[in-house]
Amino acid sequence: MPLSHAKLWRAVDNLARREGLSPSGLARRAGLDPTSFNPSKRMGPGDPPRPRWPSTESLNRVLEATGATLAQFAALADDDAPQTLPLLGLAQAGEDGFFDDAGLPVGEGWDQTELPRAGGARFSLRISGDSMAPLYREGDRVIVDRDANQVRKGDRAVVRTTTGETLAKEIAAQNARALTLRSINPAYEDRVLARADIAWMARILWVSQ
Repeated sequence: MPLSHAKLWRAVDNLARREGLSPSGLARRAGLDPTSFNPSKRMGPGDPPRPRWPSTESLNRVLEATGATLAQFAALADDDAPQTLPLLGLAQAGEDGFFDDAGLPVGEGWDQTELPRAGGARFSLRISGDSMAPLYREGDRVIVDRDANQVRKGDRAVVRTTTGETLAKEIAAQNARALTLRSINPAYEDRVLARADIAWMARILWVSQ
């Protein structure tokens, strides 16, 4: 089956990840311009933007540089690897060479941010109230992981009580008998819950604002 534009670039990203490289690092290893595989190079101008495809020559050079076969590369297109976004520190973002004229990421020095993947133990909740403002505001959506129930002091978590109350709070303190929950908004006092009154806890992985 032919590879779609999205799947072909996914294969490139997954191959880079398999080699412990960023897309720029993969291009450099293959002797290509380090910006060849940057996200900003994957769509061209136009309304809507036109997809840009890596050349056959660049793909051949990548396969040679990594020792991957064409079959392995095609398999990486369907590999359920974590989705990532380019990551850069704010201090670096003020320097030249990291963004193109359209404000999209280019050049070297980018790391990767891994986005939460869908899973049976992960789900999203909508924030209500202002107890966690300004960190979480009314209507924000948080992604939580029920498998990540080993929360520590300082973690932000969703806690559900045995009476059905569901709270998004910061873990201020905990011991074998009780859990202290803190609101970011100083207008709200800390909550102390007995362990016996907690149905489950789930660490917050992500927030969409």
